[in-house]
Amino acid sequence: MTDNKVSLGLKIGLGIAVALLIGTGIYTSSLYKSKVESENQLIEEKELVMKDLTAMASQYDLAISENEVANQNLEAANQNLIDAKSRIQALIDSLETSDANLKSLWRYKKKYLSLQKEMDRLLIENDQLKVQNVLLASSLDSTRVELAEKEVFTDSLMFQNVALSEVVEGAAVLTTTNLKGFAVIERGSGKQIPTERARRANKIKICFSVAKNKLVQPGDQELYIQIIDPKNNILGGNEQLQFGEETLNYSIISKFNYESKNLNICEFIGKNDKEDFEKGSYKVNIFNTNERIAGHEFTLR
Repeated sequence: MTDNKVSLGLKIGLGIAVALLIGTGIYTSSLYKSKVESENQLIEEKELVMKDLTAMASQYDLAISENEVANQNLEAANQNLIDAKSRIQALIDSLETSDANLKSLWRYKKKYLSLQKEMDRLLIENDQLKVQNVLLASSLDSTRVELAEKEVFTDSLMFQNVALSEVVEGAAVLTTTNLKGFAVIERGSGKQIPTERARRANKIKICFSVAKNKLVQPGDQELYIQIIDPKNNILGGNEQLQFGEETLNYSIISKFNYESKNLNICEFIGKNDKEDFEKGSYKVNIFNTNERIAGHEFTLR
Protein backbone atom coordinates (compact mmCIF):
# COMPACT_ATOMS: atom_id res chain seq x y z
CA MET A 1 0.00 0.00 0.00
CA THR A 2 2.79 2.32 0.88
CA ASP A 3 4.63 1.51 -2.38
CA ASN A 4 1.49 2.33 -4.36
CA LYS A 5 1.23 5.73 -2.69
CA VAL A 6 4.87 6.49 -3.48
CA SER A 7 4.43 5.45 -7.07
CA LEU A 8 1.33 7.60 -7.41
CA GLY A 9 3.16 10.63 -5.96
CA LEU A 10 6.01 10.21 -8.44
CA LYS A 11 3.60 10.02 -11.31
CA ILE A 12 1.82 13.16 -10.21
CA GLY A 13 5.13 15.05 -9.75
CA LEU A 14 6.36 13.89 -13.12
CA GLY A 15 3.14 15.04 -14.75
CA ILE A 16 3.40 18.47 -13.20
CA ALA A 17 7.03 18.79 -14.36
CA VAL A 18 6.09 17.78 -17.89
CA ALA A 19 3.20 20.24 -17.88
CA LEU A 20 5.49 23.04 -16.67
CA LEU A 21 8.08 22.18 -19.32
CA ILE A 22 5.49 22.20 -22.07
CA GLY A 23 4.04 25.48 -20.77
CA THR A 24 7.50 27.06 -20.65
CA GLY A 25 8.21 25.90 -24.23
CA ILE A 26 4.96 27.33 -25.46
CA TYR A 27 5.59 30.63 -23.66
CA THR A 28 9.17 30.83 -24.95
CA SER A 29 8.01 30.09 -28.50
CA SER A 30 5.35 32.73 -28.20
CA LEU A 31 7.89 35.29 -26.98
CA TYR A 32 10.28 34.46 -29.82
CA LYS A 33 7.51 34.72 -32.39
CA SER A 34 6.43 38.07 -30.93
CA LYS A 35 10.05 39.32 -30.99
CA VAL A 36 10.48 38.29 -34.64
CA GLU A 37 7.22 40.01 -35.58
CA SER A 38 8.28 43.17 -33.71
CA GLU A 39 11.67 43.21 -35.42
CA ASN A 40 10.07 42.72 -38.84
CA GLN A 41 7.62 45.52 -38.13
CA LEU A 42 10.48 47.82 -37.04
CA ILE A 43 12.39 46.97 -40.20
CA GLU A 44 9.31 47.80 -42.30
CA GLU A 45 8.86 51.08 -40.42
CA LYS A 46 12.52 51.92 -40.96
CA GLU A 47 12.19 51.20 -44.68
CA LEU A 48 9.10 53.44 -44.90
CA VAL A 49 10.93 56.33 -43.21
CA MET A 50 13.91 55.76 -45.54
CA LYS A 51 11.57 55.76 -48.54
CA ASP A 52 9.96 59.04 -47.43
CA LEU A 53 13.36 60.70 -46.89
CA THR A 54 14.64 59.50 -50.27
CA ALA A 55 11.52 60.89 -51.99
CA MET A 56 12.05 64.22 -50.23
CA ALA A 57 15.70 64.32 -51.38
CA SER A 58 14.54 63.65 -54.96
CA GLN A 59 12.15 66.62 -54.79
CA TYR A 60 15.03 68.86 -53.76
CA ASP A 61 17.21 67.50 -56.59
CA LEU A 62 14.45 68.32 -59.09
CA ALA A 63 13.97 71.86 -57.73
CA ILE A 64 17.71 72.53 -57.74
CA SER A 65 18.15 71.24 -61.31
CA GLU A 66 15.28 73.45 -62.55
CA ASN A 67 16.74 76.61 -61.05
CA GLU A 68 18.51 78.85 -63.51
CA VAL A 69 20.56 81.18 -61.31
CA ALA A 70 20.05 84.62 -62.84
CA ASN A 71 20.08 86.95 -59.86
CA GLN A 72 21.21 87.04 -56.24
CA ASN A 73 17.73 86.27 -54.83
CA LEU A 74 17.35 83.05 -56.81
CA GLU A 75 20.97 82.13 -56.16
CA ALA A 76 20.40 82.40 -52.41
CA ALA A 77 17.21 80.31 -52.68
CA ASN A 78 19.10 77.68 -54.63
CA GLN A 79 21.72 77.52 -51.89
CA ASN A 80 18.95 77.07 -49.29
CA LEU A 81 17.66 74.08 -51.27
CA ILE A 82 21.15 72.59 -51.46
CA ASP A 83 21.66 73.02 -47.70
CA ALA A 84 18.28 71.42 -46.93
CA LYS A 85 19.08 68.50 -49.27
CA SER A 86 22.36 68.02 -47.38
CA ARG A 87 20.48 67.78 -44.05
CA ILE A 88 18.16 65.13 -45.50
CA GLN A 89 21.09 63.15 -46.90
CA ALA A 90 22.78 63.25 -43.49
CA LEU A 91 19.58 61.89 -41.89
CA ILE A 92 19.39 59.11 -44.52
CA ASP A 93 23.01 58.14 -43.85
CA SER A 94 22.36 58.08 -40.10
CA LEU A 95 19.20 56.01 -40.50
CA GLU A 96 20.97 53.44 -42.68
CA THR A 97 23.52 52.69 -39.94
CA SER A 98 21.16 52.91 -36.94
CA ASP A 99 19.59 50.00 -35.06
CA ALA A 100 15.86 49.62 -35.61
CA ASN A 101 14.06 50.34 -32.33
CA LEU A 102 10.94 52.23 -31.39
CA LYS A 103 12.77 55.09 -29.73
CA SER A 104 15.13 55.76 -32.63
CA LEU A 105 12.38 55.40 -35.26
CA TRP A 106 10.18 57.87 -33.40
CA ARG A 107 13.11 60.33 -33.32
CA TYR A 108 13.67 59.91 -37.08
CA LYS A 109 9.96 60.34 -37.81
CA LYS A 110 9.87 63.59 -35.82
CA LYS A 111 12.90 64.85 -37.73
CA TYR A 112 11.29 63.81 -41.02
CA LEU A 113 8.10 65.74 -40.20
CA SER A 114 10.18 68.80 -39.35
CA LEU A 115 12.10 68.53 -42.62
CA GLN A 116 8.83 68.04 -44.52
CA LYS A 117 7.52 71.38 -43.21
CA GLU A 118 10.82 73.05 -44.13
CA MET A 119 10.69 71.61 -47.65
CA ASP A 120 7.11 72.78 -48.21
CA ARG A 121 8.12 76.30 -47.21
CA LEU A 122 11.34 76.35 -49.28
CA LEU A 123 9.67 75.02 -52.43
CA ILE A 124 6.90 77.64 -52.19
CA GLU A 125 9.50 80.41 -51.77
CA ASN A 126 11.53 78.98 -54.65
CA ASP A 127 8.51 78.93 -56.98
CA GLN A 128 7.70 82.54 -56.05
CA LEU A 129 11.28 83.62 -56.77
CA LYS A 130 11.26 81.85 -60.13
CA VAL A 131 8.13 83.78 -61.10
CA GLN A 132 9.81 87.02 -59.98
CA ASN A 133 12.91 86.06 -61.95
CA VAL A 134 10.88 85.55 -65.13
CA LEU A 135 9.31 88.99 -64.66
CA LEU A 136 12.76 90.51 -64.01
CA ALA A 137 14.20 88.86 -67.13
CA SER A 138 11.34 90.27 -69.19
CA SER A 139 11.99 93.73 -67.75
CA LEU A 140 15.71 93.44 -68.49
CA ASP A 141 14.97 92.42 -72.08
CA SER A 142 12.82 95.52 -72.51
CA THR A 143 15.61 97.66 -71.06
CA ARG A 144 18.17 96.09 -73.42
CA VAL A 145 15.92 96.85 -76.40
CA GLU A 146 15.62 100.48 -75.31
CA LEU A 147 19.39 100.75 -74.80
CA ALA A 148 20.05 99.16 -78.19
CA GLU A 149 17.72 101.67 -79.85
CA LYS A 150 19.49 104.54 -78.10
CA GLU A 151 22.89 103.15 -79.13
CA VAL A 152 21.83 102.97 -82.78
CA PHE A 153 20.62 106.57 -82.55
CA THR A 154 23.92 107.65 -80.93
CA ASP A 155 25.98 105.87 -83.60
CA SER A 156 24.06 107.64 -86.35
CA LEU A 157 24.83 110.98 -84.72
CA MET A 158 28.57 110.27 -84.84
CA PHE A 159 28.48 110.48 -88.66
CA GLN A 160 26.60 113.75 -88.88
CA ASN A 161 27.95 117.07 -90.06
CA VAL A 162 30.55 118.97 -88.07
CA ALA A 163 27.57 120.97 -86.71
CA LEU A 164 27.21 118.08 -84.25
CA SER A 165 29.87 119.81 -82.18
CA GLU A 166 27.10 121.96 -80.62
CA VAL A 167 25.92 118.81 -78.79
CA VAL A 168 29.17 118.55 -76.81
CA GLU A 169 29.38 122.21 -75.84
CA GLY A 170 29.64 122.66 -72.12
CA ALA A 171 32.82 120.59 -71.61
CA ALA A 172 36.08 122.51 -71.77
CA VAL A 173 37.92 119.84 -73.79
CA LEU A 174 38.45 119.28 -77.47
CA THR A 175 36.41 116.56 -79.15
CA THR A 176 36.54 115.09 -82.65
CA THR A 177 34.00 113.75 -85.14
CA ASN A 178 34.05 112.02 -88.54
CA LEU A 179 37.29 110.13 -87.87
CA LYS A 180 38.33 108.14 -90.94
CA GLY A 181 41.43 106.14 -91.77
CA PHE A 182 42.32 104.75 -95.20
CA ALA A 183 45.30 103.98 -97.42
CA VAL A 184 46.36 106.11 -100.40
CA ILE A 185 48.71 105.95 -103.34
CA GLU A 186 50.56 109.28 -103.45
CA ARG A 187 51.91 110.21 -106.89
CA GLY A 188 54.99 112.34 -107.44
CA SER A 189 52.70 115.21 -108.36
CA GLY A 190 51.13 115.03 -104.90
CA LYS A 191 47.89 113.53 -106.16
CA GLN A 192 46.40 111.02 -103.73
CA ILE A 193 44.37 107.98 -104.83
CA PRO A 194 42.53 105.99 -102.13
CA THR A 195 43.13 102.22 -102.23
CA GLU A 196 42.26 99.13 -100.23
CA ARG A 197 45.25 97.14 -101.49
CA ALA A 198 48.08 96.91 -98.97
CA ARG A 199 50.83 96.36 -101.57
CA ARG A 200 49.89 99.41 -103.64
CA ALA A 201 49.49 101.86 -100.74
CA ASN A 202 52.44 104.01 -99.69
CA LYS A 203 50.74 106.10 -97.01
CA ILE A 204 47.93 105.89 -94.49
CA LYS A 205 45.77 108.97 -94.26
CA ILE A 206 43.89 109.91 -91.08
CA CYS A 207 41.23 112.61 -91.31
CA PHE A 208 38.96 114.03 -88.62
CA SER A 209 37.15 117.18 -87.56
CA VAL A 210 37.85 119.10 -84.37
CA ALA A 211 34.51 120.26 -83.03
CA LYS A 212 33.84 123.85 -82.00
CA ASN A 213 33.66 124.34 -78.26
CA LYS A 214 33.21 127.81 -76.79
CA LEU A 215 34.76 126.74 -73.50
CA VAL A 216 38.12 125.80 -75.06
CA GLN A 217 40.55 128.69 -75.22
CA PRO A 218 41.83 129.56 -78.74
CA GLY A 219 45.50 128.88 -79.46
CA ASP A 220 47.92 126.05 -80.21
CA GLN A 221 46.52 122.62 -79.46
CA GLU A 222 47.60 119.03 -80.04
CA LEU A 223 46.04 115.57 -80.18
CA TYR A 224 47.77 112.17 -80.23
CA ILE A 225 47.03 109.75 -83.07
CA GLN A 226 47.62 106.01 -82.58
CA ILE A 227 47.54 103.60 -85.54
CA ILE A 228 47.73 99.85 -84.81
CA ASP A 229 48.39 97.41 -87.67
CA PRO A 230 47.00 93.84 -87.97
CA LYS A 231 50.04 92.48 -86.07
CA ASN A 232 49.33 94.83 -83.17
CA ASN A 233 52.32 97.04 -83.98
CA ILE A 234 52.04 100.81 -83.54
CA LEU A 235 52.99 102.54 -86.78
CA GLY A 236 54.87 105.80 -87.15
CA GLY A 237 57.17 107.14 -84.47
CA ASN A 238 55.77 104.88 -81.74
CA GLU A 239 56.69 107.50 -79.15
CA GLN A 240 55.68 107.17 -75.51
CA LEU A 241 54.08 109.54 -73.01
CA GLN A 242 53.58 109.03 -69.27
CA PHE A 243 50.42 110.26 -67.54
CA GLY A 244 50.80 109.38 -63.86
CA GLU A 245 50.73 105.58 -63.78
CA GLU A 246 49.39 105.35 -67.36
CA THR A 247 51.53 105.11 -70.49
CA LEU A 248 50.43 106.11 -73.99
CA ASN A 249 52.21 104.94 -77.16
CA TYR A 250 51.31 107.05 -80.20
CA SER A 251 52.14 107.22 -83.89
CA ILE A 252 52.09 110.98 -84.49
CA ILE A 253 51.16 114.26 -82.79
CA SER A 254 48.61 116.37 -84.65
CA LYS A 255 49.43 120.02 -83.88
CA PHE A 256 47.09 122.83 -84.96
CA ASN A 257 45.93 126.33 -84.11
CA TYR A 258 42.46 126.23 -82.62
CA GLU A 259 40.30 129.32 -83.27
CA SER A 260 37.05 128.30 -81.52
CA LYS A 261 35.48 126.96 -84.71
CA ASN A 262 35.17 123.67 -86.55
CA LEU A 263 38.45 122.53 -88.03
CA ASN A 264 39.14 119.71 -90.54
CA ILE A 265 42.51 117.96 -90.15
CA CYS A 266 44.34 115.20 -92.07
CA GLU A 267 47.60 113.50 -91.04
CA PHE A 268 49.79 110.92 -92.83
CA ILE A 269 51.89 107.93 -91.85
CA GLY A 270 54.32 106.48 -94.41
CA LYS A 271 55.73 102.98 -94.76
CA ASN A 272 58.45 101.79 -92.38
CA ASP A 273 61.71 100.84 -94.15
CA LYS A 274 59.85 100.81 -97.47
CA GLU A 275 58.03 97.60 -96.52
CA ASP A 276 54.48 97.01 -97.72
CA PHE A 277 51.67 97.61 -95.30
CA GLU A 278 50.25 94.45 -93.70
CA LYS A 279 46.99 93.00 -94.93
CA GLY A 280 44.17 92.98 -92.43
CA SER A 281 42.35 95.24 -89.97
CA TYR A 282 43.83 98.57 -88.78
CA LYS A 283 42.71 100.47 -85.72
CA VAL A 284 42.91 104.25 -85.38
CA ASN A 285 42.57 106.02 -82.02
CA ILE A 286 42.73 109.71 -81.14
CA PHE A 287 43.72 110.77 -77.63
CA ASN A 288 43.33 114.10 -75.87
CA THR A 289 46.18 113.67 -73.35
CA ASN A 290 45.50 110.15 -72.02
CA GLU A 291 41.77 110.16 -72.80
CA ARG A 292 40.62 108.30 -75.92
CA ILE A 293 38.10 110.54 -77.68
CA ALA A 294 37.61 108.75 -81.01
CA GLY A 295 38.21 105.40 -82.69
CA HIS A 296 37.95 103.91 -86.18
CA GLU A 297 38.81 100.68 -88.05
CA PHE A 298 39.55 99.98 -91.70
CA THR A 299 40.83 96.99 -93.67
CA LEU A 300 43.49 96.54 -96.35
CA ARG A 301 43.45 93.57 -98.72
